[in-house]
Amino acid sequence: MIFLFQKTLIFAIPLLIVALAGMFAERSGIINIALDGIMIFGSFSGALTAYLLRGNPFFVDHNQLTFVLCLFSAAFFGGLFSLLLSFSAINLKADQTIGGTALNMLAPALSMFFIKVLFFKDRLEMPGMPDSTGTTRDFGFAILNEDLNPVAQVFFNKAYISTFIAIGLFVLFSLWIYKTKTGLRLRSCGEHPQAAASVGINVNRMRYLGTTISGALAGFGGYLYIATVANGTASGAVEGMGFLALAIMIFGNWKPVGIALGALLFGFLKCLAVVSSQLSVNVNGTEVYFLKELGLPMYFYNLIPYIAVLLVLAFASKRSRAPKAEGIPYDKGMR
Repeated sequence: MIFLFQKTLIFAIPLLIVALAGMFAERSGIINIALDGIMIFGSFSGALTAYLLRGNPFFVDHNQLTFVLCLFSAAFFGGLFSLLLSFSAINLKADQTIGGTALNMLAPALSMFFIKVLFFKDRLEMPGMPDSTGTTRDFGFAILNEDLNPVAQVFFNKAYISTFIAIGLFVLFSLWIYKTKTGLRLRSCGEHPQAAASVGINVNRMRYLGTTISGALAGFGGYLYIATVANGTASGAVEGMGFLALAIMIFGNWKPVGIALGALLFGFLKCLAVVSSQLSVNVNGTEVYFLKELGLPMYFYNLIPYIAVLLVLAFASKRSRAPKAEGIPYDKGMR
């Protein structure tokens, strides 16, 4: 059971940080459906950074430092890539849904173009990445103490350092948007930008800030995903995790606590395909692999999170309350 919770956490953490990214953009008034594309571009940027650092003698024996630098490199380039959405939505007042869709199409094409041109491959694989079984060869640490309580084992036995960084960022940014003056100003621009402008708030600047933070977090989450879930492979795809994060944001009603609960729920559903053959219960001293004995194909378990998304959105849509001004271009003359 501890193994199940560990795998759930591995899948939930990228969803958590990317869903928070979506919340920042939409709280400022910009619809960011480009999360999937920004994740892809961030994953490529982080993988490219890892490749470039690999030849530096200083970083050979500092895998943890390399990993952290790659995460924040992905965040930087994710924020940079999101400026395309900001410019089209704020300066050009273009349809934000179409702009986000364009970035979702551009990111994989751009990533694959550079992978092909620079490496003559279909994917960019990074040596030293954690493997797909959940062990952490280089970018994690293990506390093999059997006396640890179950909660401590989930967080500290075979844990990724990125888990603690992501949780720290989630808490920090959640407090920032609700407890600081700038955070309050940013949220006001997503609710009533004309009222915000009447008290001297620069709406365009706040929307640029919200979208850039959103892009940085999504890029961070993209590299986090390929490092901890996708076996360190940048291949121009993140299996629709950006769209799943959007659903989690809506499920969480654009609030951090709801987003955290949604990420855990969908992280659990997402990991079922991976652990279905390993889950067992003890029946009269015999280990019974109940999911494995059902004989269902792995593809069935892969479908579960996306079916759950449709059901959750259908039932949660009545209580969801999106920011009132999201998706509406700011016009100073409107009242």
